[in-house]
Amino acid sequence: MNLHEYQAKDLLARFGVPVPPGKVAYTPDEAKRIAEEYGKMVVIKAQVHVGGRGKAGGVKLANTPAEAFDKTQAILGLNIKGLIVKKVLVAQAVDIAKEYYAGMILDRSSQRVVLMLSKEGGVDIEEVAATNPDAIIKHFIDPHKGLRAFEARELVKRAGLEGNLNKLAQILVQLYNAYVGIDASTAEINPLVITTDGQVIAADAKIVLDDNALFRHPDLAQLREVEAEHPLEVEASNYGFAYVKLDGQVGVIGNGAGLVMYTLDLVNRVGGKPANFLDIGGGAKAEVVFNALKVVLKDPDVKGVFINIFGGITRADEVAKGVIRALEEGILTKPVAMRVAGTAEEEAKRLLEGKPIYMYPASVEAAKAIAGMVGGGKQ
Repeated sequence: MNLHEYQAKDLLARFGVPVPPGKVAYTPDEAKRIAEEYGKMVVIKAQVHVGGRGKAGGVKLANTPAEAFDKTQAILGLNIKGLIVKKVLVAQAVDIAKEYYAGMILDRSSQRVVLMLSKEGGVDIEEVAATNPDAIIKHFIDPHKGLRAFEARELVKRAGLEGNLNKLAQILVQLYNAYVGIDASTAEINPLVITTDGQVIAADAKIVLDDNALFRHPDLAQLREVEAEHPLEVEASNYGFAYVKLDGQVGVIGNGAGLVMYTLDLVNRVGGKPANFLDIGGGAKAEVVFNALKVVLKDPDVKGVFINIFGGITRADEVAKGVIRALEEGILTKPVAMRVAGTAEEEAKRLLEGKPIYMYPASVEAAKAIAGMVGGGKQ
């Protein structure tokens, strides 16, 4: 479950992380009153569950309350990647001397929380990873010992961070305590700011909670705002799917999170761009596959679909029946590349024989084919 920036900052503040004062406004008049209360420059930030707010015009500085009114009026109602801005965070602006990045995520291969730290903050960490991966240091945290202060200080030095090293290290420990304490799956401070007067402040924050742990945090579960989420993700959750909207053109459906992740990587590797992550889970029947196609094909960005199935407890013939139903009901009108293997594989192929579905014996071949069909792909 994604949290808004103001919610993430409130949670970090509970664990001692310093954040700039800020309040939420739903109207320009509210933003003006908040700016008058602070009596100094403020930053107006759109509160939507999506990145790229600044590039989309969703983050603006205001020197006066009147400017805060005007800037808020310009931001409210903006469409940012399919989400309409309905509220803004009005926060005291900070005088930035340096910007750093600190983030934590679960590394499933090591079964540990990994801390990522970089002196190149203020930009997408994915961009840093792509252009200058050496600028990011990683530390895998022992779950029995946690992140200890001396380790945090050493990491700050290794990353080349400057300023109050003890305070920076303390914030890393507090960030870890928050990550574990609220059962987060992702926690980021970007930028982690050194101000011109030497303070260390979390100027922006992102937290994603582990849905599977929300039963332990009923207070946090109440923070979910269905209307603020992408409508396709809401619909998929109603069907019980693990679905994430991405920004490509190839719809991806698979069974099992590992296979779907592999499929996303494969589509990228052959020059395509995935439009989504959708895991139908184990033992899916035809109706589940039909519903998955309904969700994926409602995305106007999808130009073709890659269905990658390894039959274990999921029978490939049930998958085929779901695809056929989508064809018969006129839902499936985009090209489909499909690879099936395992349980009831031959039955599935017989069912789909003569249907306008491109069948491939291997995932790589199917990925190359669908990437080419939607206008991408490497030769």
